[in-house]
Amino acid sequence: MMENQKSYEQLAELDKKHFLHPTTAIKQQQANGPEFILTKGEGVRLYDLKGRSSIDGLSSLWNVNIGHGREEIAQVAYEQMKTLGYSSCFATFSNEPAIKLAAKLAEIAPGNLTATFFTSGGSESNDTAYKLARHYWILKGQPERKKIISRSQSYHGVAMGATSATGLKPFRDFTNSLAPDFCYVDHFSPQALRDKIKEEGPETVAAYIAEPVQGAGGVHIAPEGYFKEIRSICDEFGILFITDEVITAFGRTGKYFGIDHYDVAPDMMCFAKGITSGYAQLGGVMISETMHNDFIELSEGTLLHGYTYSGHPMACAVALKNLEILERENLIDNALVMGEELLKGFKKIQSERSVVGDVRTLGLIGAVEFVKNKETNERFPEPLAPKVLAEAAKRGLIVRSVVFDNQDTLVFAPPLIINQQEINELIQILNESIEAVERTAVSASN
Repeated sequence: MMENQKSYEQLAELDKKHFLHPTTAIKQQQANGPEFILTKGEGVRLYDLKGRSSIDGLSSLWNVNIGHGREEIAQVAYEQMKTLGYSSCFATFSNEPAIKLAAKLAEIAPGNLTATFFTSGGSESNDTAYKLARHYWILKGQPERKKIISRSQSYHGVAMGATSATGLKPFRDFTNSLAPDFCYVDHFSPQALRDKIKEEGPETVAAYIAEPVQGAGGVHIAPEGYFKEIRSICDEFGILFITDEVITAFGRTGKYFGIDHYDVAPDMMCFAKGITSGYAQLGGVMISETMHNDFIELSEGTLLHGYTYSGHPMACAVALKNLEILERENLIDNALVMGEELLKGFKKIQSERSVVGDVRTLGLIGAVEFVKNKETNERFPEPLAPKVLAEAAKRGLIVRSVVFDNQDTLVFAPPLIINQQEINELIQILNESIEAVERTAVSASN
């Protein structure tokens, strides 16, 4: 243990000196170093250099759907890297795993999404969707259709286009410079979309993008009928409907895709994260057969968009094995069943804790909100979620807090392999962590 402590301190100093972390409070990182230096993952648990074991309550970044430590994934990656570790997919080059994965996705995708453009992750997928949508309208003889409409409290990534589409203002303010032709509407108001389309001019709007469940923005689940109205409005004005399934695809919500809950199909669908359960970097955009046929028939030159790692053979081989595991082990069904158990646990805590407001889940993505007054939904002056998060980390549970736009929320997305015993442990740790914070918060507010 002493040796591990020494190693931890050495690595922490190197971390502070040389590693600029993504989405991190830099001063806090420099003052305290990394809280966890992870060494191993197995099932739903993560282990760190200090010997601690924690439930991975967010599947790391919403992505480790099949759980940690899958040796058959490592074997597939090894075998593919031995035979063909990399190949370009530009121009007339292709590879077997990419072809097979694109065909598999066409089998399982909603509606008539039949063709896939591969990327390296979610931000690239969303940027690609905007470019393809705008290029599509150029090919269709309507080049003035450039605008992308997204929702408040949405998160679509951190590339320039993805940031510009993101509804969370702090992300847009980060550089004080955004790409043009993006605008935003209230996140659950079909009428707001209709009004914005008319305000901007339907002939200038290329697409509307929405997450089936808003993840990083606080796990907001669309009300019944919302997406049917959205689909109808997009059809009325001839606008492409894009779903951002970067978090929700591949079983997270208890169905293969989040939009499957709403009985509608998009024209384009972005994905990443769960396609490989985080074991390799891969994302993509699926387009409808209609769009694909139009691209084929109307294009005269080169599709001038592509990434070095588009269709990476190892990543695609890993994705194929990942989807095989999802289906073989019935993990999508498990997400639905365990999601109900997670919600039961949340509701029990809600009934016992005075500071817990709304709780919600859809499959294995969920949220717990904190309020000072349950009847008025009044918030505490200082959010409780980060404090509960810290208490949970001490007790062996890793989750995330969301405090954007006056929210005070903990969000959850455990691996789809989680079982009843592990759900019970998660709920127990969460309850104890809230209790530890509740005493101080209530006394301070009185």
